This record gives sequence, structure tokens and C-alpha cells, in this order.
Amino acid sequence: MMQAAASLSLASSPSPAASSRSARLVDSSLSDLATSLRFCGLRREIAGARFPDRLCSKNVSAVRRLPRKVSAVASENGGPATGFDYDLVIIGAGVGGHGAAIHAVERGLKTAIIEGDVVGGTCVNRGCVPSKALLAVSGRMRELQSEHHLKSLGIQVSASGYDRQGVADHANNLASKIRSNLTNSMKALGVDILTGVGTIVGKQKVKYGKVGVPGTEITARDIIIATGSVPFVPRGIEIDGKTVFTSDHALKLEWVPDWIAIVGSGYIGLEFSDVYTALGSEVTFIEALDQLMPGFDPEIGKLAQRILINPRKIDYYTGVFASKITPAKDGKPVTIELIDAKTKEPKDKIEVDAALIATGRAPFTQGLGLENVNVETHRGFVPVNERMQVTDANGNLVPHLYCIGDANGKMMLAHAASAQGISVVEQVCGNNHVLNHLSIPAACFTHPEISMVGLTEPQARERAEAEGFTVSVAKTSFKANTKALAENEGEGLAKMIYRPDTGEILGVHILGLHAADLIHEASNAIALGTCVQDIKFAVHAHPTLSEVIDELFKAAKVDVGTGHTVPKPSEPVPA
Repeated sequence: MMQAAASLSLASSPSPAASSRSARLVDSSLSDLATSLRFCGLRREIAGARFPDRLCSKNVSAVRRLPRKVSAVASENGGPATGFDYDLVIIGAGVGGHGAAIHAVERGLKTAIIEGDVVGGTCVNRGCVPSKALLAVSGRMRELQSEHHLKSLGIQVSASGYDRQGVADHANNLASKIRSNLTNSMKALGVDILTGVGTIVGKQKVKYGKVGVPGTEITARDIIIATGSVPFVPRGIEIDGKTVFTSDHALKLEWVPDWIAIVGSGYIGLEFSDVYTALGSEVTFIEALDQLMPGFDPEIGKLAQRILINPRKIDYYTGVFASKITPAKDGKPVTIELIDAKTKEPKDKIEVDAALIATGRAPFTQGLGLENVNVETHRGFVPVNERMQVTDANGNLVPHLYCIGDANGKMMLAHAASAQGISVVEQVCGNNHVLNHLSIPAACFTHPEISMVGLTEPQARERAEAEGFTVSVAKTSFKANTKALAENEGEGLAKMIYRPDTGEILGVHILGLHAADLIHEASNAIALGTCVQDIKFAVHAHPTLSEVIDELFKAAKVDVGTGHTVPKPSEPVPA
């Protein structure tokens, strides 16, 4: 992704309480985590968790009796701690805020969530959810357009086509449905949904209401900031929302340009290239770094370029900045001026029908009132420790104040925000819970998909050199998997980076059919501290894609003994 300073204004951004969840991973986050997190799996202290009497007695038992389909009533939202309006107030109702709110009520906390925009944040309304609806369409179109693929399966299909408005409606309807589900789930549990802009006015004090009018002040024993992020637009780029636009605009699919430039080749850019080329567009990538897909493991990125870019109507520039982009007007096309990323010398000028700005996301933290508790942001991000506790300008913890999700910049993924929120709730309930960010998976929903968890190979080797251990790599191919071959989808690779001396899994990267679903076995293994020598005994159904992971674990060579014993049956097994 292009690296540049964020410059946001209240005039052009959503309200300060607009909670947004992005499915995009900041490239530098994992690099930072590689040096700051030195443990494998979740902290073992959580096994001995206890809950303080003030929070988790009567109310928790009541919640535990709820039926699985959530049919609670508002009265089950607990009772507030003495002297406070709420046990927990969350600013932002995106995926992170929603996950924290639901878990808080289950833990018996009286909870309120403040939202100044719409429930669901970016993930549901302008990100993960509608983009997956568009990618579902692009996947079907690719299959229908691949005459060779269908013919190999014995299928004959006449001409394929699509209705642009129908595709756009599919994405919009899905977002509306998921937004409604999130809202209903919180209402069913009795979470108080407070509409307005949330502002911190002091320690354990929050005000909410419309901008420019006196708001309502409430108190809370604990406060979580979950305001998310907005698309980042570098200087020199003029957005008109029609011919030069961000992912927020692109998801509406108001038109399909013949030729579109995509600035940035990370998750957002790669997914939209999949959509646009499937619908008939030609794509030009503009990437500031020297290679495409800079956030991916290099080996996976190289293979992805061969599968996802080279065969398609895609060309690209690398090592250049789009220094100026002017929208189309008066019959003239979109113009893009390119400069060398290192020398800043003019490089080229291109004219296209449209430009999608996919240079990442910026934290949305303006107007939160952080100055009222002596907190200074860094490049817009709220500073937190490993427990998501906010630190002030002097490096001291701000009591009872937490920040989760994109706003803290640790890992800009919707499910990471939710996991952070749940971890915070565990802490305020007395649990010593620390989230291992290296166990959080990520996925790019192209066709085929890409997924990953933990460290890339270069990151793992850098850590190994610093700490004095050896790194090994195991690989398996989708071409050896029966289910993939049955689907005629044999292109793909699974790769594991691990320590041969201990069997610790450092990272897993997959490119292939349903890679986004396959990654979770590796993610859970890292989270639980399961080593290779133990997980290789797991049994996988045949024939399934999961055997790609099974073969990956079995391919690893570990120096230590397995430590695995097979219990003997108490009685002989009948013949």
C-alpha cells in the first residue's frame, strides 16, 4: 500500500462516532507484532479466570439460561455498577463494537453502544459484506466464462451475462440484511443503542448527541473506543465519487468502466481487480512499492501474480506514485500523473475511464475528545498496550479506557476488532486475557482465494536471526488434492513456516480453492499453542480440501519427539 500521512477533515468524513471495520491488513502491523509479541498461543492465565462479584453472579447466570437463538428481553441487560449509568459504554457500533457489546451482556454487564452513523460500520455497510457479494458474482462469471474449465467437466453453457443493477442490488440487500441482524441481536439482549456522536468528556464520562447541539452525558465504569477507519486518500488526488472514487463508492457499482486504474495492490485493490475484470473491465495497477501485493508472503505473491494478474486484462506500474489524479469532466478522461517513488521525478501520464483509490485506510479518531483525558494520537491512531488499554501523552494508562479495532492500528481487520473487544470485556470481568495477534488470520477473497496467519517467511527469518533459532518451511500443492482435482481447481499452494527444534508454527499461507476457510485450522493451532508434532495426528475426512492442510502438517520435519501417546482401549476391539 502507498505510504503517506493521513489528512482527514470533519467536513468530508463520517461523524466521529462512525464505526468502521476494514478487512484490510496494514503491512507494517505484522512486522511490528513480530518483534513485540514473543509468546506462542494464548496466555495460560485465562484458564484460571474468575469474575468479580459485582459483575458476574446473578446476571451472568440469567444470560446463560438464554436459548441459543437469542430471545432475551431488554431487562436482561444487567444492572449498572454502583454510581455509574452503565458498566460499559462502547463508542462505535461496527463489528468490533457489536462483538464487545454482545459479549458484555453475556457477562452480565449493563451495556450501551453509541453510534453516530449506521450499525455495522464499514465492514457491513461499506466493506467486507457488500464486497463479498460482488466477489460472489465475479466468481460465478469467471466460471461461466471459462469455456475450457466447463468443457473439462463436460458442461456446455451458452453466452453468459449480467445485470449491473441486479448485481448492485445484491450487494446492497446483503448489507441491509446483515445490518438488521446486528441491530436485532443487540436489541434482543437489551443493549442500549444510543444514537449520536460520542465524545469523551472526562474520566469515565461520555457525551452523545447531534453535532452542534447540547448532548446527553452518561457515566460508565469502563469505556471502549471502536470508531474504526475511513478510506485513506493521498494528497494530489481529487475524489468526485463518480470517476475517481474509493472503495466506499465502488461498492455501489453505479457503472462498470471499460478501463480502470487501481491505485494500490493490497487486499482492496486485488479484490476489486477480480470484480472488474470478471465484469469486462481492463485494469491498470499503480503500486508505490517495487512489487505487487507487498503485504503478502513473497512466494505466495509471486504465484498469485501468475494466477490472478498475468492471465487477465491487467497491466501495472510498480515503484511509482500517483502524484495527481484529475476526475473526468467536459468530455475528457481521468488523467493520472505518475512520479518515481524514490526520486520523485516525473515518470508517465495515463488517461483512463475511472480510478479506484485503494491505498489503505486511516483511523477515524477526530472529535473523540481524547484531549480531555490527555491522550495524543499517533498518525491518527489511539495508543494502546497489548491489553488495548489507552495510554496518555506521558505514557501512563488512562484508567478504564480502551480502544479496539482500526482506531488503534494493531491489525485492521473486522474480526480482529471483534476479538479485541471480547478480550477487553474479559479483562473488565477480572480475566487476565491477552490476545495473540499472530493467531488472527486474514484472507483475500479473489478467485482463487489467498489466506494467511502469523509471520511471512522473511519476517520469520528475521525473528529467527534475532532470537537464535532455525526456520524450516513445508509446502503442499493443491494439484495433489483429490477434491481440488475433482473440481478441476488444482492451482494453488499451501506453505507453513515453523521451528524444527520445538515444532512451533510461525506462519501459514495458502493460495487456492477455499483458502479463506482452510486457514482456521492453522490459526487455531497457533492460538492454542499446538505444535506440529501433535497436530499431524489429527484426522481429516477424505476426499476434502482440508487434506491440503493435513499433508502440510505431515510434511514438516521436527527434531523433538512427538510426545504423543495413543490411549489403549480398555477392552479389545471386536473383530
